[in-house]
Amino acid sequence: MPTFTALTTLPDAENARHLGEAMERMEPEPTGVGVFEMEDGSGLWEVGGYFTESPDEAALALLSAAFGARPFAVSELPETDWVAKVRRELSPIVAGRFFLYGSHDADKVPDDAVALLVDAAMAFGTGHHGTTLGCLRALDRLIEQGVAPAKVADIGCGTAVLAMAAAKVWPAQVLASDIDAVAVEVAEANVALNGLEGQVQCIEAAGFDAPSLAQAAPFDLVFANILKGPLIELAPAIAAHTARGGHVILSGLLNPQAEEVAGAYIAAGFAPAQSEQIGDWTTLVMRR
Repeated sequence: MPTFTALTTLPDAENARHLGEAMERMEPEPTGVGVFEMEDGSGLWEVGGYFTESPDEAALALLSAAFGARPFAVSELPETDWVAKVRRELSPIVAGRFFLYGSHDADKVPDDAVALLVDAAMAFGTGHHGTTLGCLRALDRLIEQGVAPAKVADIGCGTAVLAMAAAKVWPAQVLASDIDAVAVEVAEANVALNGLEGQVQCIEAAGFDAPSLAQAAPFDLVFANILKGPLIELAPAIAAHTARGGHVILSGLLNPQAEEVAGAYIAAGFAPAQSEQIGDWTTLVMRR
């Protein structure tokens, strides 16, 4: 089955969201629509749709004009078995004591590793990106330092790799939240794959906006592997939900963005503890 994409960019977050909503009402209907802040520091937002039929380019032109976006770029994607491609190209990842792998590499897990299984069909956030890898390395260093939190929150959890890593090494109460319902379903599936159903609770929520998160706070460790804008916006809430002496591990940051994000957390009552750059990405560890 052919797949078509239609992509555009625009500088306004609100218009980007409205454009995404308008695309969902198109005929032929897209199979999915995404709205993302671009990670290149440009301040632009990308809006894209996936279609199984060629999209109505006249309708796309009207939408881009109505919401102040650039003209849509429409492309037909080659037919690809994406799961097979992931299995070929995603090799296991080692991050300190952690070993992240797909089921096709189960025979490669070292006996002394903390193993984290993420199915190939759910591969985003498995550690092959510098942000997730940086968070796992930061977590490994905290363990080496003797940090042992009783309560952990993974905000914007995606596949829940970070929440699962914490649950594997500590008998902690671990809550993993994401604003995206599909991400929460993926997180729950990964938690089940790793036999952690009783240790990791997955929640659909924006930031800390859920009763279970409020009731569990304050947390001794908070992961937030998201983007610069949401990280800065969440700084006061993360401070309010982090115990004194507790740590936060922050990522999703391009290297030039790290100083501004660190400044927001210093203003919220955190002190810098560690930082690491992996390629274009920085991971920060702060202590309250």
